[in-house]
Amino acid sequence: MKSYILLGLFILGSVSIKAQDLNVFFTKADTFFKANVADGKVAYETIYKNQAALTELLEIAKGSVVNKQEASKYQAFWINAYNLSVIKGIIDNYPTNSPLDIAGFFDETTYALGGKDITLNDIEHKLLRGQFNDARFHFVLVCGALGCPPLINSAYVPDTLDNQLETQTKLAINGDFLRVNEKKKRVEASQIMEWYKEDFTMNGETEIDFINRYRTDKVPSNFKIKYFPYNWKVNKQ
Repeated sequence: MKSYILLGLFILGSVSIKAQDLNVFFTKADTFFKANVADGKVAYETIYKNQAALTELLEIAKGSVVNKQEASKYQAFWINAYNLSVIKGIIDNYPTNSPLDIAGFFDETTYALGGKDITLNDIEHKLLRGQFNDARFHFVLVCGALGCPPLINSAYVPDTLDNQLETQTKLAINGDFLRVNEKKKRVEASQIMEWYKEDFTMNGETEIDFINRYRTDKVPSNFKIKYFPYNWKVNKQ
């Protein structure tokens, strides 16, 4: 009986430590983003000169454990982990003009996160898009380029994640992500909508339907969609 009690206490202690690590991760990530992000731009040079905070964060993320059944914790963790890993990838190759100038940036370089060795593409396509049908991920996963929706200067956290996803999607759809050309009766959209068309046309929706769910000035349903080129220049301050 004593051995079962000790085993139970050990398991409870392990769970408590993992939960504590996750809370520390969100808190420190929030501090990091507040210190190094402004107007969607990242202070890469500052981070490059002093990498201690980023290194510590990624070390915490390495040992953190998240469960898909706790969706808000899982999603918030991997969104932050993605954005931090993008910053790490650029810092490791600093200075650079674009993430595309770094060989294997998205599909070959691996990061030790959440008990896995994983690429940026794996986080986006397997752990997030592959597990949840939610196009809003495209407005919070920031690939280190100006064509991405802007990086916010705070962490995504479980308690407010849905509101954060909604806010960033609305800002993008009502901002530079779209250009409405009334004269030509068309919407000019980021190539994100072209690359991931299936995410924006789920459940029988059209792209215009998705846009109008978040856009203040609605777009007529007969407008055509055209995509403007993606700006891959690095999103540095």
